[in-house]
Amino acid sequence: MNSDFESSQEEELSQTYRIELDKKAAKDFKGLPSDIQKRIKEAIDKLQYDPRPPGCKKLKAFQPPMRIRVGDYRILYEVDDLEKIVYIGGIGHRREIYGD
Repeated sequence: MNSDFESSQEEELSQTYRIELDKKAAKDFKGLPSDIQKRIKEAIDKLQYDPRPPGCKKLKAFQPPMRIRVGDYRILYEVDDLEKIVYIGGIGHRREIYGD
């Protein structure tokens, strides 16, 4: 019984994605109010386990090509399934994030 639990934990860990924030995303994050930072961090942490959660959207002709919403804020990112990496390319208010 315990070995089944351990093997399922190992399998889950092997399927997690590493999160990488580029310099712009890190700067964007630091500039947010602390309550928003907390919500954004929770959403980013969840991407480790499911890089395409319900509600995510594939953007057309835009880099990075994926987006999740956290209230009025957006997290723009790209998923590398081979390397198991989620690259966070932008974080910001919906009015500002797409203009850069």
